[in-house]
Amino acid sequence: METLETLRAKIKTAEELLSVVKTMKALAAVSIRQYERAVASLAEYSRSIELGLRIVLRKGPRELSALQQKKDVMPVGIVWGSDQGMCGQFNDRIAAFAVKRMNELKPGPGEWELIGVGARIVARMEEHGYTVKDVFPLPSSVGGITRAGQEILLRIDELRSRRKVDTIFAFYNERLSGSTYRPCTVQISPISLEWLMGLKKQEWPTRMLPTFTMDWERLFSALVRQYFFISLYRAFAESLASENASRLTSMQNAQKNIEERMEGLWAGFQHLRQTSITEELFDIVSGVEALMVKRK
Repeated sequence: METLETLRAKIKTAEELLSVVKTMKALAAVSIRQYERAVASLAEYSRSIELGLRIVLRKGPRELSALQQKKDVMPVGIVWGSDQGMCGQFNDRIAAFAVKRMNELKPGPGEWELIGVGARIVARMEEHGYTVKDVFPLPSSVGGITRAGQEILLRIDELRSRRKVDTIFAFYNERLSGSTYRPCTVQISPISLEWLMGLKKQEWPTRMLPTFTMDWERLFSALVRQYFFISLYRAFAESLASENASRLTSMQNAQKNIEERMEGLWAGFQHLRQTSITEELFDIVSGVEALMVKRK
């Protein structure tokens, strides 16, 4: 049977846990906002890269047939998960989605070279029979995304130099609004030939047409690399925003459960306290009555 002391201890523990949950909610909300701004900042940068590609493609000395997809020994899949827990079904959803899309693109767990971003996605992929050979940690803030993206680019360059790797897919959760998100996939490489041809045919927005003196192949390669980097940066920012949105939902549910539990504990505490007071009063009344009987 519970006593007032044990109930007080449980109430204190619940209050401390509630404080932690509220702090995590606040941190998740702040993180969502900073990653949202990071995604928004990519818009102008991405537009600049597209304008550069339009000029380079207009003056290109060669056809773009060399950019057609090659027959890979093994395509590369980059799957974004989380390093930390308490984010609900975040990792499970993206893992199930990635496996489904990979089976549609090229069936068989052994047909893919997998790169994991976030330690917790590894176990989820292994549950589906896929082995993640390289794992990269997630940055703790927006400022670390650039370095993390560059590290993955270096790894991709290494894979390209060692084997005939050309096709690269990114699988990550994309934030929609509020605390909702959805899994998505983006083909990072090779760049869609149709998309490039569409850029080439677009009219220039002003009457002044820029020019360049740099070697065409070097400039085009630099712009394509920047396009790859933007794609990776967006995947990082969207995934981290989605992770914090999922964590925010989990913390809101946890807060609701803790508050309901505390209400039950306080009700039990008040009931037990009132019962204890009533019993003490009965003891006092009984004692008084006994004394009165003795005096008579």
